[in-house]
This record gives sequence, structure tokens and C-alpha cells, in this order.
Amino acid sequence: MKYAEESRRGNLTAVTEFIFLGLANHHELEVPLFFIYLLIYTVTLMGNIIIIIIIMDPALYTPMYFFLQVLSFLEICYTSVTVPKMLVNFLSADRSISYMGCLAQMYFLLLHGISECFLLAAMAYDRYMAICNPLRYRIIMNRKVCLSLTVLSWFSGNVVTLIQTAGVFTMPFCGSNQINYFFCDIPPLIKLSCIDIALYEMQLFTAAILVISIPFSLILVSYIFIISTILKMTTAEGRHKAFSTCSSHLIVVKYYGSSSLIYLRPNSINLRDSNKMPYLIYTTITPTLNPFIYSLRNKEMIGSLRRLLRDRMKRKIFSHRK
Repeated sequence: MKYAEESRRGNLTAVTEFIFLGLANHHELEVPLFFIYLLIYTVTLMGNIIIIIIIMDPALYTPMYFFLQVLSFLEICYTSVTVPKMLVNFLSADRSISYMGCLAQMYFLLLHGISECFLLAAMAYDRYMAICNPLRYRIIMNRKVCLSLTVLSWFSGNVVTLIQTAGVFTMPFCGSNQINYFFCDIPPLIKLSCIDIALYEMQLFTAAILVISIPFSLILVSYIFIISTILKMTTAEGRHKAFSTCSSHLIVVKYYGSSSLIYLRPNSINLRDSNKMPYLIYTTITPTLNPFIYSLRNKEMIGSLRRLLRDRMKRKIFSHRK
């Protein structure tokens, strides 16, 4: 197996592929983890695909459900970037990934993750308009505005991702090519650089602060106005209905906020087997929760799912009678 080739720059060696260590000291856990994460990945795919199908119901054609559909699509992409390769590595002796494959994996991981942060801000703005400006909501949050906010989320995520990915992969990697993690991510990758990474760690921390603070500041401001409006409502039923439309979004924001904090922890660079699992849980299990958080708390989606299943049963019965 070829690990490195001679570089034109002095005596350094340029890495051409990386090796994932995974749980280097606990290989006995890898087969159980394969089945656990296979189940998690299956539930993630099925749950988010079902949400996308349910929201195709014309009765759910509103901005809130449009953004939820985009969020489900992003989560399918986010998990599909890393989990399939991770599952293969749990059972395979060859845990290598090419240099370009690692670059692509990290790029799409960051792209979908950061885009989700900005999309959550767009969803908070949608809830602000629905509750604080209900009479103008349909006019302001039209299809063009929803598409523009979605494109802006992707564009913002792409800009930040390109800068971060370029920053990592312009660093010289020499010596060890073993990534002390399950997939290509910034903290374990920059640990392999043969230059002083103190400056880049500071840049990473600053970028993480900006990526997290900008969308979550927008979310915070939106919910300050939302809560203020809800408290002014005269009926308990109105307050309950208004808050119920926001509670699912707030729960999702909480989970994504927790996973984003990984990049703000100084010890995220030095991952041991004992603290790899919490990071892995944040990045793989969080997308699984989205379908349950939104569908179980949403009577409209449950009603749409029942109609979908009822119509399918009727078609089956009708086809059998033929």
C-alpha cells in the first residue's frame, strides 16, 4: 500500500492517502457499532425521506414545511457523506481514503453542516413573520423569498466551506497519514500537519465563532420578538398554538447548537477513544432526531401521513379487485 511519495519540496513527503484509525484500542466494539450505526443511518434516511414525501401534500404547501423539506434533504446528504464509508471501515481491514477523497468528504460535510446552521436562521425568520406579522405573512414569505433564503443558506455555507477546506488542504502533510477519527474533519486533519498549527487553530476558532454566532444571533433576535408577541396574546389557546409552531424548531436548534460547539472546544484536536464517541453521536444521531421531533409534534403532518397511507391502501385494494 502506498502511503506517500517524495515531494519536490526538500525532504518532506506528500501524503497521497489517509488511514482512519477509528477506535484504535477497542476493535472489539467495531462490529456492534456497525449494526448500531447501520440502524441509525437507515432510520435517518427513511425518516427524512418520509418527511420529504409527506410535505409534497398540497395541504402542507407553506413556507414552514418548505424549509423543513430542505432541512430533511440536507440531513440526508450530511449523513451520507460520512456514514457509508464509516460502516465499511468498521468491517474492513483497508481503512484508507485517497487525498482527493478526503478533501471531498470534508468539503461536503462542512457544506451541509454549515448550510443547515444558516437554514435554521431562515426558519426562525419564517416563524417570526408567521407570529409577529400574520396578516402580511403570505405576502412577504412568498415562494421567491423562500427560494432566495434557501439559496443564501447554501451560498453562505459554500463560501465558508471553501475557505476552511482550502486552508486545511494547503497545509503540508508529512510523516503520519493516520487520521485519529472515523472520517475527514478539520480537527483531526490539521493534527497531521508538519507545521505549527497554533495560528490555524486560532483561525478555526474564529471561523467557528462567526459561523455559529451569526445564524444563532439571528435566531435569538427572532425569538425575542416571537416570545414578546406570544406573551401579549390574550388567550391561552392562542399562546399555546403559537408556541407549538416554534417548539420543534427550538429543539432542533438546541441539538445543532450542541454539535457545533465541538469546534469551539480546545481538546477537540486531541481525540482519544474515550471522547470520540460523544463527537460521533452529535454528528450522526442528531439528523436522526429531526423526523421524530417534527412529525410527532405536528398534527398536520400526522394527518397528511394518514391520508397518504389511506390512499395507498385504497389503491392496493382497488388493484387487487381488478
